[in-house]
Formats: sequence, structure tokens, C-alpha cells
Amino acid sequence: MSEPVPPGGTPKSATPKSATPKSATPPSETQSRRASIGARRSPAAEAAILDAARSLLAEKGYAGFSIDEVARRAGAGKPTIYRWWPSKADLFIAVYSADKAAAIVVPDTGALATDLAAYTTELWRFWRETPSGVAFRALLAEAQASEQAMAALRDKFLPLRLADLACVFTRAADRGEIAPADADDLLQLYIGFHWVHLLTGRIGEDAASIERMARLIVRAGRPDTAAPPTR
Repeated sequence: MSEPVPPGGTPKSATPKSATPKSATPPSETQSRRASIGARRSPAAEAAILDAARSLLAEKGYAGFSIDEVARRAGAGKPTIYRWWPSKADLFIAVYSADKAAAIVVPDTGALATDLAAYTTELWRFWRETPSGVAFRALLAEAQASEQAMAALRDKFLPLRLADLACVFTRAADRGEIAPADADDLLQLYIGFHWVHLLTGRIGEDAASIERMARLIVRAGRPDTAAPPTR
């Protein structure tokens, strides 16, 4: 038996129902959430995370730097951050690398000694005057007690820095200033000079020390003074 129809109305069973349940997620929220998931990074989400990380470093330094706080400030999910940067050290390296690339241009003066002196001067200024530069020493310290931080420093940070400067030594080898076979070792000696000064708090303006180091690197790498091959 059919349900009675009210005057001028429709049967209750024929009343249209909403196509979207009340509990459904609004399309805009779904699209926003999907923008930050998956293998492909959302440029907007990545920029927001790096900006939040940068401002947190400026306020609290490396000791107060945390994924939790970066996620809160960026409005991003922690799983997203950890998928892109597996640790606090990895995220810091991303901020440091971006800041350093914006602040320092690898020089090409036509001579290795002047290239090294110019780069050292700019790098030490970066370490003294920028939040990520100031915090870098803390990463070196953390890496001595954390295998995860050590892996990030050794496997991600150092290869990037060596790649940045490899061209300086390659050009010097092409000009005949240093023996090509010694270029990699000289580059590591040069990195070591930086880090010993950083770890001992000696990164002030010291043109004489910087220029002396640059001359010694060039002298050690001269083809005519290179050590003979072992037999």
C-alpha cells in the first residue's frame, strides 16, 4: 500500500537526500591535504616548511630546533616532513644549503689562491652572521653523539659541499697550478682548515691566516712538488 501524499507535497520516501553525507570532507580540504602527500613534493608546502625552519633557527638556535615546532608553524603534518627530511639534521642541512647558496657564489678569479681566500672570507662571514651558519657548529657537535646526524653530515652534507668546491680545484688543475691527482685530497685539506677554525671559535676576519692557508694549499699541490707515485 502506497504512503499517503500530503496535500501539495511528495511522499516522504521520495524526498531527495543530500548527495554528500554530513561527515564527508569538503573538497577544498581534501585537495589541500593531497597536495602534500605522495612522492612528488608540493612546492608551496616545501617553501612553508623551510621558512618555518629558518625562522625557528633564528629565534631558538639549533638547540630549540625541532620537527614538532616546524610542523606547527608551517601548518604541515609531521609525516610529510619526515618523508622529505628523515631527521632534524636533514631538515637543517636543507635550510643551511639554501641559505648558503643564496649568500655565497663560488669565485673564479683565475688563480687558486685568490679563489680560496675569497671563498673562505665569505664562508666565515656566513657562519658568523646568519642563523643557519651560526647553528652549523651545533650540527657538527651533534654528529659526534648521534649516528643519524653523523650519517646526514657524512652522506648528504659533505658530498654537497665537496661538489660545490670541486670546480675550483678542477680549474686549478686545468691551469697547471696543481697536480690533477692531488685535487681531491687538497679539497679535503681545505675543508679541514675551515672546520678546525669553526670548532675552535676562530672564524673572525683574519686575512693573513686565510691568505697563508691559500698559499700553502697551492704550494702543496704544485705538480713539480707532488709526491712521486708509490711502486
